[in-house]
Amino acid sequence: MKFPKRIYKNPKEFLGDLWFALKNINRLKKLVKQKIVSPAFQERLMLAVTTVNGCRYCSYFHARQALKSGLSKTEISGLLSGDVSGCPEDEAVAVIFAQHWAETNTQPDPEALRRLRQTYGPEKTEAILLLLGMIRLANLTGNSWDYLMYRVSFGRIGM
Repeated sequence: MKFPKRIYKNPKEFLGDLWFALKNINRLKKLVKQKIVSPAFQERLMLAVTTVNGCRYCSYFHARQALKSGLSKTEISGLLSGDVSGCPEDEAVAVIFAQHWAETNTQPDPEALRRLRQTYGPEKTEAILLLLGMIRLANLTGNSWDYLMYRVSFGRIGM
C-alpha cells in the first residue's frame, strides 16, 4: 500500500520550508500580536491546509485551538472534511485560497493569488501567506515522521 499523506520528498524541500519559517518567525509573531488575522481566522486557515496535507497531529492540535478561538464543532468538522461553506463570508476567499495553495504544493494559480491580494490588501495577504508557510512545515514534518514510522514498521504504524 502506498503511503497516503503528503511528505517531504527530499531534504532540500524540508530545508527550504525550515529556512522560510526561521527567516519569517519574527514577522509572523508581530502580525499575530497585532491581530492582523484573528485567532479564529488563523485556525480556519490552519485547518484548511492541514486537511489537504493530512497531518493527524496538526488536525488534532488545530481542532482544539479552533474550539478555543470560538469555532463551532460543526464548522470544525466541515473544515476537516474540506467544506468551507461554514466560514464567514469575509474569510472564504482566503480559506479557499489556502486549500488551493496546499493542493498545488505552494504553487497557486496567479489569478488566485491576485484575488487574495485584491480582497485583503498587502499586509493581511502577507500574514496569510506566512501562516500557510508555517502550517505546511508542521504538516509535512508530522507526515514525514509518520512515513518513517510506516517504513520501519513495515506498514504496521504511522498511518
